[in-house]
Amino acid sequence: MKKNMGNTDRMIRIIAALAVIGLYYFNVLEGTIAYVLLALSGIFALTSFISFCPLYSIFGLNTCKVKK
Repeated sequence: MKKNMGNTDRMIRIIAALAVIGLYYFNVLEGTIAYVLLALSGIFALTSFISFCPLYSIFGLNTCKVKK
């Protein structure tokens, strides 16, 4: 897998995942929507740690800086 996520993209995804986890922990999110958002935040965290997003490769996106 070739990296296709830049640092800014990774940080935004990690912050979003942590925000959802925090909202769930403090009972702001409840019910089905909470579980859906927790699943998405898990996916965001996983793709951030491996720097690869499968949807980016499907659509031909790349937010990594090109080394010269």
